Amino acid sequence: MNSIPPVTKNLLIINVLCFFASLAFASHGIELEEMFGLHFFLASNFRPWQLFTYMFMHASWQHLFFNMFAVWMFGRIIEQTMGQKRFLFYYLTCGLGAGLMQELVQMGEYWYYGFGAYEQISLSGVIVPMAEYLNRWNTVGASGAVYGILLAFGVTFPNERLFIFPIPVPIKAKYFVVGYAVIELLSALSQRGDGVAHMAHLGGMLVGLLLILYWRNGGGRGNRGGYTHYDRGNNSWSGFRQWFSSLFKKKEPHIDVTYGGRYGQEAAYRQQKKEQEEELNRILDKIKKNGYDGLTPEEKRRLFDISRK
Repeated sequence: MNSIPPVTKNLLIINVLCFFASLAFASHGIELEEMFGLHFFLASNFRPWQLFTYMFMHASWQHLFFNMFAVWMFGRIIEQTMGQKRFLFYYLTCGLGAGLMQELVQMGEYWYYGFGAYEQISLSGVIVPMAEYLNRWNTVGASGAVYGILLAFGVTFPNERLFIFPIPVPIKAKYFVVGYAVIELLSALSQRGDGVAHMAHLGGMLVGLLLILYWRNGGGRGNRGGYTHYDRGNNSWSGFRQWFSSLFKKKEPHIDVTYGGRYGQEAAYRQQKKEQEEELNRILDKIKKNGYDGLTPEEKRRLFDISRK
């Protein structure tokens, strides 16, 4: 556990503790999933805080294990890449986005079937009050946030090769993520009522993608290009407000002027490549001497940036 970054470690611990707490309370007739799971917002059991607490509840050992395995496997890498505060913000935001997507899908179902016009519903021949039926729409699990982490890994390390059982050959992370998204979409369209919030998973991926694209476009501070979303000094909420405000501001005409002609551009490019190679060699030499953990956060970020160009 000492090699696991602090946010990832704490997320694992909190999720496991919450699961054991749910088992302990259930033995005394108290269902924590009903209190902290995400209910449909028109149900009487809905509470606003459930949009955050639901992602720390799990329905079974298998549900908990596979989610936490993914957090351990991919979350620790993304945390080391993003930094602690940004990773926690990203994780919670993806979970929140997944919850909102689930609410939107349930609202569509509620409207499509016209449940608002009925006071009761027949389930397998049993008449159930509509209010009780809506309270059964309860979502739990960190899967939405986990799918956001998978998306971040695929976007950050698209060509990293992964061995996925039972596929006999390694596949690139970008194909792995796209494949997962397609499977979830097809499942959402063809397997209604299977007890899995497929659209919530896609919601977590979508919010994660939008957040990363926003960060890559400067995090609301006007920095274009590069990987500024790994800049630990940028405040995500403040940056988001600046970026959102900039959407409604009139943009001034902008012309890029390059001096020196083609030769000057090529010389500048060669100089930039030379500096990058020198920096990469310095970082690799430091890894040989002190190991990867001996790098500073900035050196780790630069290593990832240079290796992807």
